[in-house]
Amino acid sequence: MDRVQRLLIEVLIEPQKGGQSVLTTIKIAVLPIAKVFTMCFLGLLMASKYVNILPSNGRKLLNGLVFSLLLPCLIFSQLGQAITFEKMIEWWFIPVNVVIASITGSIIGLVVASIVRPPYPYFKFTIVQIGIGNIGNVPLVLIAALCRDKSNPFGDTDKCSQDGNAYISFGQWVGAIILYTYVFQMLAPPPGGYDGEDGNMPLKNSARNSPSALASDASPERLPLLAEATPVYSNSTNKDKVKDFLKYIYEKLKLKQIVQPPIIASVVAIFIGCVPFLKKLIFTADAPLYFFTDSCMILGEAMIPCILLALGGNLVDGPGRGSAKIGARTTAAIVFGRLCLVPPTGLGVVMLADKLGFLPPGDKMFRFVLLLQHTMPTSVLAGAVANLRGCGKEAASVLFWVHIFAVFSMAGWIILYLNILF
Repeated sequence: MDRVQRLLIEVLIEPQKGGQSVLTTIKIAVLPIAKVFTMCFLGLLMASKYVNILPSNGRKLLNGLVFSLLLPCLIFSQLGQAITFEKMIEWWFIPVNVVIASITGSIIGLVVASIVRPPYPYFKFTIVQIGIGNIGNVPLVLIAALCRDKSNPFGDTDKCSQDGNAYISFGQWVGAIILYTYVFQMLAPPPGGYDGEDGNMPLKNSARNSPSALASDASPERLPLLAEATPVYSNSTNKDKVKDFLKYIYEKLKLKQIVQPPIIASVVAIFIGCVPFLKKLIFTADAPLYFFTDSCMILGEAMIPCILLALGGNLVDGPGRGSAKIGARTTAAIVFGRLCLVPPTGLGVVMLADKLGFLPPGDKMFRFVLLLQHTMPTSVLAGAVANLRGCGKEAASVLFWVHIFAVFSMAGWIILYLNILF
């Protein structure tokens, strides 16, 4: 018995092959999650009826500020400083990994949905909620919390944070395209909408889908839903016809939704970072325009606390009324599929890519970010797209439960990843 106890103590305390003991690895993995949980709890407290500093309108404004200003500033400053043309070629697997994560996640979602058989019309909804993970906000938060600790396994705090943020930002533009093409089409409402009373057959109610009915229903879940843009061709000149056709293509491909502030910041940062003259002009410490980059860095640092306060505040209302529509069984299947079935598949993909020589040799942060892309809870932006398509309440319910359980699942997966990498 004494021998077993000594062996257990040695395993827990003494350094393993990567130079870290099991207890140290657990500490490194759990502390970032604890920091995230603490800040979310403070947001929940600020939004509660007892304090009420972050009411619904306040959280909406805070989310808009993060999405339109703080997150683009963080992406621009971190990605622009880290990237070069050579590194962009070297990092090619990051966007590919995002695509693979969406494909494998959707296949797992299809299998789960086929087994669980969610209520009509939430079959495709279930696939999307399992298949599309958060590749931006939550990984950025975790990297910031992990790198802030001087004992982190990735070395220098500043380099850890800059590399991690750059890798995550480099894949965001692909995620946005997937969201506003694949997810947007998958969540297309049935003929009777998501509020149909018949559980077996879609309701056909042309009056409900008319423009007048949509105009009278001013709720954000229904307003932009079912009114499809149709091409209007004028009888004037060919130039006008071409202009109308291009406008129709622009609206049909949802380019307005794809071209958003974080994506614009990513593209601009990649362009400037890959042109040596422009990079020296803006991103080097002694550059004449470095004051702009430094200002973006200051604003970008505010993104993490703001988004966590808003996320915690959004949990104050609980899962909401959407839970009753999709049912406890479907919700549990989505949580289990997203947090327990998708990450092992991602681990296999990343390990295979490493063995095939697709990844930069020796860059452990690169591999860690790739693994995080398969491990995150359901994308918050997928919930925003669901809101546009009329199933926002159901998506909010799923996001609530997935993020609650993700606090525990992410800690477990990060412990496993750190043991594999180190």
